[in-house]
Amino acid sequence: MARPRRSAAFPGAAATSSRLDDLLIEAVFSAGAHIGIVYVLAAGGHLLQMQTTIGIPATIARTWARVRVHDRTPVAVSVREQRLIWLSDRVALAREFPAAALSLPYQFALAASPLCAGGVVWGGIVMGWPPAGESRLSRHRLDIIDDICDKMGRLLRQASESGRPLVAGSPPRILDPVPAQRPDPDTGLTALACLDSLPEGYCHLDAHARVILVTATAAELLAAQPSEMIGKRLCKALPWLDDPLCEDRYRAAVVSHQAAQFTARHPDGRWLSFHCYPRLPGVTVRITPAGAPETASEDADRRPRVIGLHDVLHLATCLARATSAQDMVNLVADHVMPACEAQAMAVLTWDSGRMHVVGSRGYSSRGLEGFHGQRMVEAVGWARGYDEGRAAFYPTWEEFQRTYPDAVCIDDMGAWALLPLVAMGRSIGTCVLAYDRPRQFSDSERSLVTALGGLITQAFERAWLYDNKHKLAESLQAGQLPQHLPDFPGLDVAARYLPATPGMGIGGDFYDLIRLGDTLAGAVIGDVQGHDMTASALMGQVRTAIRAHATAGADPGQVLAHTNRLLTELAPDRFTSCLYVSFDLRRRTASLASAGHLPPVLGLPAGPAEIIDTPDGLLLGIDPDAEYGTTDVNVPPGAVMALYTDGLVEKPGLDLGDSIAALAARFTPEPGQSLPALANALIEHTTSRQRTDDIALLLLRTTPPP
Repeated sequence: MARPRRSAAFPGAAATSSRLDDLLIEAVFSAGAHIGIVYVLAAGGHLLQMQTTIGIPATIARTWARVRVHDRTPVAVSVREQRLIWLSDRVALAREFPAAALSLPYQFALAASPLCAGGVVWGGIVMGWPPAGESRLSRHRLDIIDDICDKMGRLLRQASESGRPLVAGSPPRILDPVPAQRPDPDTGLTALACLDSLPEGYCHLDAHARVILVTATAAELLAAQPSEMIGKRLCKALPWLDDPLCEDRYRAAVVSHQAAQFTARHPDGRWLSFHCYPRLPGVTVRITPAGAPETASEDADRRPRVIGLHDVLHLATCLARATSAQDMVNLVADHVMPACEAQAMAVLTWDSGRMHVVGSRGYSSRGLEGFHGQRMVEAVGWARGYDEGRAAFYPTWEEFQRTYPDAVCIDDMGAWALLPLVAMGRSIGTCVLAYDRPRQFSDSERSLVTALGGLITQAFERAWLYDNKHKLAESLQAGQLPQHLPDFPGLDVAARYLPATPGMGIGGDFYDLIRLGDTLAGAVIGDVQGHDMTASALMGQVRTAIRAHATAGADPGQVLAHTNRLLTELAPDRFTSCLYVSFDLRRRTASLASAGHLPPVLGLPAGPAEIIDTPDGLLLGIDPDAEYGTTDVNVPPGAVMALYTDGLVEKPGLDLGDSIAALAARFTPEPGQSLPALANALIEHTTSRQRTDDIALLLLRTTPPP
């Protein structure tokens, strides 16, 4: 999925964007869809950014503007696995992608496909239809998707190769084939005259939910002037409609492409019914008087407005994925900033009275210098509304400075929301949301940010605890492994250790190289059962025992036998696989003994690599009287022996013997090849798959005499 490095945008990128828009509109109308979204791959192939869309509300576009390639979402899986994803209805979406279904609780069918060209993935496309119960896409629609993906992929590739790469904008473009404008004298006035003769009121919203037509009856029912509504979003022109229920029904009509209805109370006490009839790319709304709903309370119009439930669920599921502070920063930037319409964000922690920037988005590098490493800015405790444990809002710089007199304005921002970060019951930082101009925060915005602040605090506490636990694990693991391997004349060595997939804990894989004499060296590799503190501690004891018996002059079989007796006493419920090799560098031979460990692979200077057949031996820690046989092999100059743990070769569903054979087939060390480079190549082969075990690798090459 790696793509050529992008250069800065050159003139001509606008033409590419325009052509991409045309292709999306062509695809949507040709396939009879009502939703179309194009993502472009950015950030080194790890991030999908929404470039352009048609048929979805701006609020949804902001929420899904940035998608991580490793996320469990339809477009991410499609791009990652380079295949078409088809979901026939919401049930299929919930079954395959439950987190996405929580935030999009509407009925629609969906297809996602990668945009490829020249063997490289450049982005992805998403298309949606009203659900029709089709178990698979029709051949007609498949052909349209294949054709449009080919055209878009080639367009993005050509733009990059010609020095005019397409860089996704923020926010994404929401296309409207019918431009938002006042009715023209010929057709618009005629349409208005016809609609005005009807007893119901009508208005039409474009792709941005802006009012482009409103009848006199609708204006009378809404008690608003048409001139005050045209060109504005309905919820902004009529603030009493700025409500999660209204937004949800509008979104349901647009996303499902089916009629939806809701009832709202006018400030003067009247109840009005709104019927939404979607058409690409907008919605026609019929407005009629309505009776008060049975469940309506007398003070319904005075209730505080809060963030929509589905938005909270979406953000909660996103933040729940954070397993490190950097994950949390990325998710806040991807999902919280768009929801709050903030222009910049920084997550700050403090220690010993100084601030540290954990991560940011939107701030300049120069601006961040005003945070990182600087002394904490203390708040005036008596400032109006100040509460260290609650979200704080500052509509202007003057109000911010009244609470923080020593603060410095960074990047000329004009308004701020500060969300406290707490871990283990104490304040350890803050999340700063910044706006580029003064901003009066409405009650609904304060409710939104406060609700998100609680989610962010919980996510940060989990991430903070994980990071600290991970640092402890890394420190313990590093202390158990050799910091430096000894130098031997006639022997080149390279070692690698790669922990398991994050979240698996401390590993028990280990390796070591022991000096036994001027021309004698002992190499060991092993794997202690488990991924916890006990496994790590036992691993250290195994290394120590092997070193002690090896330096005392025991042969490989005796080294394992003595270590085995010790382990059966120390940890009778833990088992360890181990391979010990004694090298005689003068005679160019090696003596090996194995305690249930994987066989080493020997790469020869000429010819294919060999899998060394070692005598079978019980795992360490099972039978105190177990014995271990040895085998001797010749190691000619230039030969490379690979000792490894099962994380390097194991794959779900694949026979272990076949995996070892595959390793031997690709183990072809070349004369003079750098051992560190060879080790990296072997390790990198495993990074394309999800691993559940650690990897330890030790490469040893005998060299010709000087």
